[in-house]
Amino acid sequence: MGAAAALLVGTSIPDLSLPRSRAYADVAAASSTVTRDAPTQSMTTADRDGALPQVATRDEWSATSPEELLRAKYGNRDFSYNAAGQGAVRWPFPFAVPITSGFGDRAAPCRGCSTYHRGIDMDGGAGTPISAVADGVVAASDEGSTYGEHIFIDSVVNGQPVRTLYAHMEWGSTPLRPGDAVKAGDLVGRVGNSGLSTGPHLHLEVRSDGVPVDPFAWLVVNAS
Repeated sequence: MGAAAALLVGTSIPDLSLPRSRAYADVAAASSTVTRDAPTQSMTTADRDGALPQVATRDEWSATSPEELLRAKYGNRDFSYNAAGQGAVRWPFPFAVPITSGFGDRAAPCRGCSTYHRGIDMDGGAGTPISAVADGVVAASDEGSTYGEHIFIDSVVNGQPVRTLYAHMEWGSTPLRPGDAVKAGDLVGRVGNSGLSTGPHLHLEVRSDGVPVDPFAWLVVNAS
């Protein structure tokens, strides 16, 4: 009876008499055989003709900044004009002055400045008198906000409602108040550096029927 039990145990329990090191050796041998026979992957790919692809070098590419793109797009605009006219619509200065920033997209010139310029910046020189560009009525006059000392004048030009903005003027330089009537050429204020500004200049906006338009193009067409 005891012999039969011993025989049953002997046939039911797996053979654990094989040394552990020998078992690992057999597995390692099987693994090394698979690795040795497997194809080696290459880190370099070739095209169908066997030629290696061209790899770009550092000298073959360059980066263009947003400022350079804007300069290439808008930096060559012609801002020459004649300011001698004395008609119903006039330039804000009786002589041509440099236009330092045009209408539209631009690189922001300062922290908080806009990247889309809704007017033009005219460098008439600090303290230079600024004239109204058309007859109208002062709609608003303020010394606050990013515009600094500024006024809005409502006019009608060629049957269209037009609002002009004169901004960054000298503090206290405008004699006008809301409701005042003005004529083309009347004093609006003096060139200053108030508000969010990088230097003395006139920021001029023209809004035709409520929509900002390019003041330079508008004046070229309308000013005599």
